[in-house]
Amino acid sequence: MKIIIAGAGEVGFHLAKLLSYEAQAITLIDTDKESLSYADNHLDIRVLKGDATSIEVLRDAQVESSELVIGVTASETTNLTLCLLAKQLGCKQTIARISNTEFMDNRDLIKFDELGIDELISPEELAATEIQLLLNQSAFNDTYEFEGGLLTMIGVFLPKSAPFVGKMVKEAAKIFPELHFMPIALQRMGTQFTLIPRGDTVFKEGDQVYFITSAGGVDELYKLTGMQKKDIKNVMILGGSKVGFKTARDLCNNKFNVKLIEKDKDKAFQIADDLPHALVINGDGRNVELLDEESLESMDAFIAVTGNSETNIMSCLVAKSKKIKKTIAMVENMDYFELSQSIGVDTLINKKLLAANNIFRYIRRGEVLALTRLNNLNAEILEFEVKASSLVNGEIIRELSFPREASIGGVIRDGKGIIALGDFKILEGDRVVVCCLPKAIPRIEKLFL
Repeated sequence: MKIIIAGAGEVGFHLAKLLSYEAQAITLIDTDKESLSYADNHLDIRVLKGDATSIEVLRDAQVESSELVIGVTASETTNLTLCLLAKQLGCKQTIARISNTEFMDNRDLIKFDELGIDELISPEELAATEIQLLLNQSAFNDTYEFEGGLLTMIGVFLPKSAPFVGKMVKEAAKIFPELHFMPIALQRMGTQFTLIPRGDTVFKEGDQVYFITSAGGVDELYKLTGMQKKDIKNVMILGGSKVGFKTARDLCNNKFNVKLIEKDKDKAFQIADDLPHALVINGDGRNVELLDEESLESMDAFIAVTGNSETNIMSCLVAKSKKIKKTIAMVENMDYFELSQSIGVDTLINKKLLAANNIFRYIRRGEVLALTRLNNLNAEILEFEVKASSLVNGEIIRELSFPREASIGGVIRDGKGIIALGDFKILEGDRVVVCCLPKAIPRIEKLFL
């Protein structure tokens, strides 16, 4: 698959890195020679210096034979213009990174696809949505919803108190006679190896386990993992960044009590004007005395989304020392992100990964409706739509030649989420959620073509 990425910044470089692992033919365009040189030296891709909105540059990148053009420069205007030109020049699909969420809110009014822009991606909007989802499932450290929550993926570190620590998967399933969840991926504490659990896989203390659950299964998972659901009402946000503002706005709309701390005076006053239901404080959130004065200990959740990863992590650790129920830090440094368990912060989020997850489904074969990568695990969750021609159509799960490195977590049929076991028959129109290791992806894709 021939893909053009415009923008060699953090999102663009990270996308190019992930896609290059997939043996895609990647061309990376940027005006910054240094950024391109770094990418050229570290990735097996083609780099091209120039303006991504130049028709000559796009022709040099062979846009007319490209299947996907992704605009992720820092300029929203450049990304939108690039997509418009690329579509006119013959590219099949286009994706533009934007920061103005008005575009997202008015997609029904403005027909962007008719302009040549197939998809809009806002990393900041994705991060704000992820934060709200994490607060709603506060005991878990990672979460993702399929089809508005008909199926939900939840990640959790197993405490010693979990009733099924030391038991096999098939034994744990018997704890609840009505099975509403399925373990789909597991990583042992202190290792970097991802396992796809089978019936004889034993759960151990400290395992990072991902489950797929239907609408009624979340409460069961709280019981099964020994976790307690924590009511989140009072939230303190550090940083009036785009992510901080969008998070505060969304939480206020959902009746949370929000305090937002912003160091820049002008920005703090602007946010206070725009968010009358939030308490905005002008101050340096790194100052522990300020946090104490603003009753940090009375907060249910602390969210740090400044532009500095170290500030976000350290302030969350301060909050954790005050027994705050939930801490979330936004980080840009991938090295920190991979150390999430040992750092001590409940959840780390990364805009680059969130954007990559949303864009990745466009390079998958088959009818991929959604895709997410698991935090710090070498596995992907894909949602496929079963077509009449799909090899899985009409087949019973246990009779499929499914790779051992993959498993079916659930099926959405007729507006209902189903945890599908071995005797379940897959039908045309089903939406099937699959967890798989990277090496199994080509075989899985063939089953759903």
